[in-house]
Amino acid sequence: MPAIIHQFLSREDNFAVLVHDLQTGATAAIDAPEAAPIMTVLKQRGWRLTDILVTHRHLDHVEGILPLKEMYGCKVTAGNKAASEIPGLDMQVREGDTVKVGNLAFGVWETPGHCYDHISFTLPRSSAVFVGDTLFTMGCGRIFDSTAEALHRSLKRLGTLPDETTVYCGHEYTLSNARFALTVDPENRQLKTRAAEVEQIRAAGELTQPSTIGLEKATNPYLRVDTPAIQRALGMEGADPVAITAELRKRKNSF
Repeated sequence: MPAIIHQFLSREDNFAVLVHDLQTGATAAIDAPEAAPIMTVLKQRGWRLTDILVTHRHLDHVEGILPLKEMYGCKVTAGNKAASEIPGLDMQVREGDTVKVGNLAFGVWETPGHCYDHISFTLPRSSAVFVGDTLFTMGCGRIFDSTAEALHRSLKRLGTLPDETTVYCGHEYTLSNARFALTVDPENRQLKTRAAEVEQIRAAGELTQPSTIGLEKATNPYLRVDTPAIQRALGMEGADPVAITAELRKRKNSF
């Protein structure tokens, strides 16, 4: 039986995600940007929070952990590389590990690039992946204490997931990402259509996520660095994919 997955806004533009196991009643929060919105949704749904799965150590992803742990006594799981900076940590995981939440089995992928300690959680049974700030809808996370090479490798790996895989990202940055993507992939008809849809969605005050791997592969420039059209737009025909990833991120930083 697949999980129920509920994504909603927290803070100004963070996404909170709750994953509920129908068989056991166990519920995991993917990151904890802010406690109050998560508590509100848990109460509305009648769910009990049993776990918090942390993608990385940045404050806007961990600030709600301690209040939630105090309220629910939930278990906090994070990558071993971030262990010293995760409040209330109970369990450390690394590449290839499996995290059980009730009867749900989350796979652990190390996906550095946004930061060195970043991990993503796969949920094959529900065809879902929780990517934190490594991958955004039509974008990716800013590189902090990692490298363009690591980011490219992580994004390429995420792109190997089945096209129907649902992608849950950490932020509602889609409108800005779509506008930037058009500047570096202007010949992409599917991107033009999607960008227009995003404009309408955000104008209506609605959320643009989740996405899918297939849709990202078709419209996200960071998953299309080997595309001649993007290389031409950047003036980098035949360049190394890592160099193109770095140039795309550099341009987006000042967009």
